[in-house]
This record gives sequence, structure tokens and C-alpha cells, in this order.
Amino acid sequence: MAEEEPAVPILLRALQGLTLKDFQEFKMKLSEVHVEGGWNIPKDSLAKAAHPCALVSCMGENYSEDTVMDIAIGVFREMNLRDLAEELLDETVKEHKQKYKEHVVQGFLRYKEVSSRPGEKLSIRSHFTTLTITRKPRSKHEAVDISHGCADTSNRPATITTQTLFNPDEDGQTPQVVVLVGAPGMGKTMTVRKVMVEWAEGTIYTQFDYIFCIDCKDIALPKEASVADLVSKCCPHRRVPVGKILEDQKRILFILDGFEALGFALVQPEEELSSDPRAVKPLETTLMSLLKKTLLPESSLLITTRPMALQSLGQCLEGEDYMEIVGFSRATREEYFHRYFGNDQKADVAFGFARANEILYSLCGIPIMSWTVCTILKQELHKEKDLMECSKATTWMSVFYLSWLVKHRDRGNPRDLQRFLLKLCSLAADGIWKHKVLFEEKEIKDRGLDQPDLLPLFLNEKIPRKGVDHGNIYSFTHLHLQEFFAAMFYVLEDDGEMVGDSGDITKDINVLLESYSESREDLNVTVRFLFGLVSQESIEYMDIIGCRTSPRAKEDLLRWLQGRHRSTSQPGQGMKLSQLDTFHFLFEMNEKSFTQRALDGFTDMDLQDMKLTLYDQMALSFCIRQWPGLGSVTLRGCSFQQQDPEYKVAASVPRLIGHVVGGHGPLMLIGWWGGLVWLPPCRLADGGGGGLSHRLQWCRLPESCCAALAALLAQHRSLEQLELGDTALGDRGVRLLCQGLRQPHCRLRVLR
Repeated sequence: MAEEEPAVPILLRALQGLTLKDFQEFKMKLSEVHVEGGWNIPKDSLAKAAHPCALVSCMGENYSEDTVMDIAIGVFREMNLRDLAEELLDETVKEHKQKYKEHVVQGFLRYKEVSSRPGEKLSIRSHFTTLTITRKPRSKHEAVDISHGCADTSNRPATITTQTLFNPDEDGQTPQVVVLVGAPGMGKTMTVRKVMVEWAEGTIYTQFDYIFCIDCKDIALPKEASVADLVSKCCPHRRVPVGKILEDQKRILFILDGFEALGFALVQPEEELSSDPRAVKPLETTLMSLLKKTLLPESSLLITTRPMALQSLGQCLEGEDYMEIVGFSRATREEYFHRYFGNDQKADVAFGFARANEILYSLCGIPIMSWTVCTILKQELHKEKDLMECSKATTWMSVFYLSWLVKHRDRGNPRDLQRFLLKLCSLAADGIWKHKVLFEEKEIKDRGLDQPDLLPLFLNEKIPRKGVDHGNIYSFTHLHLQEFFAAMFYVLEDDGEMVGDSGDITKDINVLLESYSESREDLNVTVRFLFGLVSQESIEYMDIIGCRTSPRAKEDLLRWLQGRHRSTSQPGQGMKLSQLDTFHFLFEMNEKSFTQRALDGFTDMDLQDMKLTLYDQMALSFCIRQWPGLGSVTLRGCSFQQQDPEYKVAASVPRLIGHVVGGHGPLMLIGWWGGLVWLPPCRLADGGGGGLSHRLQWCRLPESCCAALAALLAQHRSLEQLELGDTALGDRGVRLLCQGLRQPHCRLRVLR
């Protein structure tokens, strides 16, 4: 080692600058140093180190490089040579920063997906697809509007990127606290990975010397910690110069990823908040102190969260900026398919399939849906199947993926798999009821889920740090998967056995449905999966993995659907549907006969003041085609989301016209800027001749509707009376109407 170049050149230069007296004093104090868990340098070795180069080599033979620097800094301080100590400390921090960045790249660059082969990890560089992020108004009282995943930014503020989250706003103010909001599966954690890697590589956020990422899912259980502890946890080395790192607060960024998973209320009395970075406090107190800026007030924060946590988070922050992840844009959806497949031909085929289906294409705006669709279609293409044979329901895709997943497990007894799934579904349902997404190791064992060949297929595992005794923490890969398995809990037969402990919940589908109707709106996705799971297509795929569906489930759902709307209908009038989720449920099942039975007896549909997404519109269109008794459809004050930004709002109207008029003969649809009204021809009050009448009042019909009206006058001979009030037809509109009146088949008698 004596012949090698010294490991710490700056220490060598410092020793070379000492006087002979100071050099000897350094050696003497070095002989008295006691290293915890180590040993002192032998005195004869020190005696032989007669010059700085030999002494540095001697120290390197006995201690690690980090320990050498720590010892030298301490000795210089004892000798009151503080300038040299600070110079060495600065060099130590610089080297630590470089090693930390290397550690960040190693830890965040690659990640494992559920569908990955054993040992396979994907690179964030090649698989990350740009997300659409918009800046929200700086107001903690404003609800952040999370759309259904369609990143239509035509009416949104200018979009920003991961590189510009901390850029000055329109007022020139640089945000110190940024809250990145996104629904489950929108890509918040992937965005954090991207930020960490690009910062470590020196391409973004060079204003920060350090970025520390705190995974809230990893620290959900209460324990004590200081900020210094949290920083040390992020760093790879045993000796971390925490004091030096925290000196320049302005150059530090803390990332709290998954704020909603913390699992405790961030409400602390002001007097209990901490201002000392080294003070060990309950974790909630330390985090609240960071959020309230009593700790490191000049540092910056990036917080990712689901919308449900915004209210509590807003109470902790001041002057924060809100950013919203709205998913993939139209261009980046296609980019994602190409990045996922890595093969242009297969990517084009798969994307063409998704693009041809308006609902599927719309849902692919949500990153987790793009991932799910690509995962399934990749398997279909591998089997050289015709993609047009694939079903389009979200539930079916989940069932299909489940069947594919279990096929790739280690072979075993099929009954073992059935029992495991029943236990897993019980865990999922219990969590949904209790708003719980993290499960302790004891819960896994109590339910008999600790099966190493099956558990990793369905649950993510978080291994605690050494010294933490609460065991591993588990979670479903995604909240929607937990909701899917929770729905399975209610529809699967278990041969009369109670497999595992279902806790306090009862396996009664009617309890779930009534709770949803009365107060638990958060059960919407679970209920939607229920309808999808009892479709014939899903049942057949469930049979593949040996899971039988209860024959009572479908009839229970039918009775509930028919009963939930009866109380809203007026005596003597037709039964009315006014809840949009009913159409979602029927569309998810996608069975014509069931839809017809469910809608039998209902004559009116009335939806008001809603923003109808592409999914909503397709659900409505599907149900209207199966609704022979439909007499009146009102969409008042509703807006229509568009797939193509260049289309005007009214561009969605013709699609719905085709579905309604095509299936119901003389049923009329008229569209205008404020909404839509379908009015069926009704018999004249005087009953003369059995003629039909349309009343279109207060509809603010524009001139552009007159051509469609004129065509209807000629097509429907039974129409004898038409009332138009409070319209904006104009002279040209009236001329168009007159053309319809002149048609030989027009039998209109009264025009008001």
C-alpha cells in the first residue's frame, strides 16, 4: 500500500503544509484516537511514517477512506487548525455528494413491474413517457379536479414538465413547496424516479445540492425520527456529514412520495413542533415541523399525493403550488405503447386496437391503464391471436390478466390457488371497508396468505430497516387491483367454507350495495367491478382458474338496480333514471339482455349539470340502445368531453343522435350550447287523429339545429305539432325550417 497513490490527496496536501512541530503533534494525537468498533494504529507503524505521504498510507492501511477523513478532521480541530478541518470537511461533503448521486442512480434508475420476468428490471430512461402536468391555482380551498384520465389540455393552463416544477410562476415567484396531485395510477412515483435520476445525472434542478426522497409508504407505521435520521436513511454510507449538508437549507429538496399513505393525522400543537434537525420526535411531529417550516424553513418540498389527502395537507402548508398530473396526452399514449413494446410493428398493432375503441383509448390516458392494456395485448400478440376478439370491459381485462398471471406461477394444486384467492379477496375487502391499503405481516399470517410461491404475485412487500420490529408491510400493486379483489370476495363461491378470517365484514353483497347507496361513494369502483365480474365473459375466464361465481349475485344486482331508483320517481309518472353510475355499471357488464331487464319499467332519463367524459357517453349510448321503453332523455347543462381538441363541444352530439334515433324511431334529439334534450313525440292533448307533438321550449336552440329539425319534419309523418320557444333560430334558421315544411311527407299542423 505504501507504493500506491494516497487515497485522500487533499489530506496529503494538508499534512505537507504543516510545520514539523505540527506534524509531530498530529502523529501524537493520532496515536490516541479511539475508533468505535475499530483499533488504534500500531505505534511502531506511526513511528515509521516519517513524512506525510507515508502517514497517509499508514492511515489508509488501517481505516476506510471515510474514517481517515473523519479522524483527520477531529485531530485538526483538537489542534485548533479549524481552517484545515473545514477544508477537509468540505472535501468530504463533496465526495459524499458524488457517492450519494451514484447511489440515487443505482436505486431509482431501474424498477420491477408485476409482469417482469424473474430478475428482470426496466430502466426509467427507456420506459418513462412524458406525463401531462398542469399548474393549479394557489388555493388550498379549491378542489383539484381529477378527470377520468384523458389529458385534454385544450382548456387547461399551460402544461409543465418534471424539469419545470420549480420554475417561477406567472408572477415571477419561485415555489418553495410544490404539491403534485394525481389519482391512483397516474404516475406520481414514476415521476419521482425520473426527477431523482435526472438530478443525480446533473440535467435538472442544479439549484439543489441534495434531494432526499422519503417514501411515505415505507414509514407509515408510527416511530420516532429526526430530520437528521431521515437524511441518514437516504444516504448509503455509515458516516454522513449531516450537519454540513443541512447548513445550506436553500440547496436542499425533500420529496414526500405518497403523502396519503402516512396513516396518521398531521395535527400537532404549535408548541410541540421541532426546530432542531437533530431532535428525535414522533415521526408525525417531525414531518409536521417540515411542512409547517419550523424545521429547515428555507428548504424546498415536493409532495406527491392522491386527491383525497389534499384537505388535510392544505392545513399544514402555506404558499404552496399545486400541480396536477392528468395523464398521457394523445401523442404520448402512442409513445408509451412504442416504449413498452420496443417493437414498432407490434406497438402499431396494439395501439391501433386501443385507438379504434374510444373507451379503451380514453382510458389509456391513465398510465396504469396503458400499462394494463399493453401487458394483456402483448400476451395476445405473442399467441398470434386476432386482437379484435378481445373484450373491451375493464373488468374483463383484469380477469384476463389474473388468469394469465396465475398460469405463470409455479405449478401446484389448483385447490391451493382457489383457497389463496379467497383469502386474498377477504383481505382486500376488509381493507376497502376500512380505507386501508397497507397490511402488517401479522395480518398476512393470520389469514394464511404467507405462501412464498403465491404471495409475491399479488402483493408488494416492504422490508423494514434493521431494528424495527413490526415486521414486513404489504400492499396490493395498485388500489384498483385491491378494489377488483374486494369485488371478487362478494361473488366467489367458497363451497360453504369460511376460508381464512374475513374480520368484521360479512359476505353479503346487499350490505355492500346498500352502503354504497347510502353513504360510501368510495365503493363505486368496487361496485362497478361487481357488475363486470358477473358478466358471462368474465365468468368463463374465472372458470379457467377454477373460481365459480355465485348464481345469486347477478339477480341481487338486478334487484338493487331496479329498487334504488323507485324512491326518486313521482307517483303517476314514468320511472326516472338520474344517476350516471347506473349506466357505468350496466356498460361494465356489457350484456344486452341484463341491461334490458334492468331498464324495464323506466321511461325517463334526466342528467343535469354534468361533465360527460367519453366513457360516460359510450355508457349512455350502450344503455340507450338496449332501452325499448325509453320515452324521454334530458341532458340539461351537461358538457361533453372531446377526444380531439380541435372539435367543438357539439361535435359529440351526432354520435349520440345515431344511437338514440337509430334505436327508437321517432325519438328526437336536439343539441345546443347548454346541453341536450331528447323529447319523445307525445299524443296531442285533444287526441285528434292520434297525432304526435314535440315541445322544445327553453332550449335556446341555435340556427345550426334547424337543418336537423327540417329533416325530422319530413321523416316522421306522425309529427303534427311542434313548439319552439326561447330559441335563437334567426332568419336563416326559419328558412331552413320552411324547407322542411314544404316536403311532401311533412304532416305538421301546428308550429308555435
